[in-house]
Amino acid sequence: MNYNYHTHTWRCLHASGTMEEYVIRAVENGIRYMGFSDHVPFRCADGFEAIGTRVPIAQVYDYVNDAKLLREKYKDEIEISVGFEMEFYSNEFDSMLSDVKKWGAEYLILGQHFYEPEHPSGVHMSKPFDSAQVLNTYADSLVSGVKTGVFTYVAHPDMVNFIGDESTYCEIMRKVCIASKETGIPLEMNFYGIRDNRNYPNRAFWKTVGEVGSPVTFGFDAHTVESAFDGESYHKAIKLVDEYKLNYIGKPQLIFL
Repeated sequence: MNYNYHTHTWRCLHASGTMEEYVIRAVENGIRYMGFSDHVPFRCADGFEAIGTRVPIAQVYDYVNDAKLLREKYKDEIEISVGFEMEFYSNEFDSMLSDVKKWGAEYLILGQHFYEPEHPSGVHMSKPFDSAQVLNTYADSLVSGVKTGVFTYVAHPDMVNFIGDESTYCEIMRKVCIASKETGIPLEMNFYGIRDNRNYPNRAFWKTVGEVGSPVTFGFDAHTVESAFDGESYHKAIKLVDEYKLNYIGKPQLIFL
């Protein structure tokens, strides 16, 4: 594996290490295509800035500029791009897209941690729930995001922690897989979930992905210098690719903004 477009930085306030340390770790382990995709800054409709898990708006130009400086410094060893991991919120999407373009983002990955803005009432999708209605709303958000055509891929589509009926889960999430196949936008098997023993990768989801034939890519979802290369999780992911006969495409094609 010589690519990774899912890398966070200390500016999101829940990752560690310098950006340059991540680049060095990647280069030393054969990564040739790298992207910084920290959590997008976001100011809610009432003016509340959601910080603590996102890059603060006050630091966004520093984030983009630091990545571009590293790109120039290491241009003979690695190709570095800079973007954001961003949710699709239907009522906020146009302004969010305008902002990331203004800030200098080159690409986006779709990371739907909430199906509606987290403030004041949003619930993180990693929290266990059994409501088919909530799952359906989450899946519809992913489908709508995919169909915008601006996201390079869907990060951890199976992070949603649905604990209800498995057949209901597969039926609802199948439409995400179909949208991926129809648009050619890949679904990411997320290595953070593997190495942290989270509720994802969800085997029921990846079985459905294999049945539909959606394109699949990998992402380290690096929050530490060490995870800027994660060979152990790669080998586990390849086993799932083989088990479910997934359409693993390798390095995704960046969709530039």
